[in-house]
Amino acid sequence: MVAEFVKDGTTLTVKPDGRLDTATSPELERLMKPELKGMTEVIVDLEKVDYISSGGLRVLLSAEQEMEERDGSMKVIHANPYIMEIFGITGFLDLLTVE
Repeated sequence: MVAEFVKDGTTLTVKPDGRLDTATSPELERLMKPELKGMTEVIVDLEKVDYISSGGLRVLLSAEQEMEERDGSMKVIHANPYIMEIFGITGFLDLLTVE
C-alpha cells in the first residue's frame, strides 16, 4: 500500500493507491494516524483504489470518528462504482460523506 498525504493548512488529503484490504489497511492506518494531528478536515481520495475490504472500511470509519470527536469533518471522493456498491451494502453511505 502506497499512500500520499497532502496538507494544505488544516486540511489533509489522503490518496491511497491500490487495494485497501486486510493486508494493507493496517499500514494505511499506521501512516495516517500521525498525519491527522492538528487537522480539521480530511479528504480521502479513492481515485487509485480499486478494492476495499472490511479492513479498509474500518480505517475509514476510525478516521471519521476521530474527526467527529474534534469537531472536524471527513469526506470521501472519487470512489469507483464497486466501492460505492460496498458503501451502499454496508450502510457506509449513511456514515460517511461521499462525493
